[in-house]
Amino acid sequence: MPGHAEAPAGARLRRAAFWLSVLLIGQAAAYHLLPKTERTFPARPLKEFPADLGPWHMAGEFEIEPEIQRVLRADDSLNRTYVRPGSQAPVSLFVAFFRSQASGAAPHSPKNCLPGSGYAPMESGTVRLPFGAAGEVEVNRYIVARGDSRSIVLYWYQTPARIVAGEFEAKFWLVADSIRYRRSDTSLVRIVVPVAEGVDADSEARQFAIRLLPALSAFLPRLETPGGG
Repeated sequence: MPGHAEAPAGARLRRAAFWLSVLLIGQAAAYHLLPKTERTFPARPLKEFPADLGPWHMAGEFEIEPEIQRVLRADDSLNRTYVRPGSQAPVSLFVAFFRSQASGAAPHSPKNCLPGSGYAPMESGTVRLPFGAAGEVEVNRYIVARGDSRSIVLYWYQTPARIVAGEFEAKFWLVADSIRYRRSDTSLVRIVVPVAEGVDADSEARQFAIRLLPALSAFLPRLETPGGG
């Protein structure tokens, strides 16, 4: 019956609106708590990021549309497609770099952006990936649909000090790390692999992420503590 179909959808919308409100309040609080004078640091243009990542090779590079950039407010961005010989699964890589969040510019969660682009969320959770001396890091795993198509989405927030999955956790560490290091630079990293017949999109996304993590961590601005010059 229509009433029974609408109630769960309405409840989901109310929950989404509630958590979005909490996130916006947290973002506003972080903005007021951040040190207004931050340390400067060098940052390489993301367009210099390697075109080859192990067996994956860049197949295309795309500019961010001006209207999206006006909303995103990122200082630099990377929007590429990588492919692996023998695989039918193209990997879309998006990185948005923010030099400082003290002015209010901050990453937009894909959980909010993707539905606005016509993608319906099907499943969400987290996965743990191996990452050097850190052992493992936790990243978001998201399945979205648009029409009959499905895609695997992995994304995380990456700062010079840590990699985190949760939006609220990212806001907490934003304040803590900016007070400690006088820096609030961060990056949103997103990987999308379409689901297709004969393609293990989940494995492709994870293996690409495992290859990407150390390369991107070495490329993005590194942490310089006050005593380290």
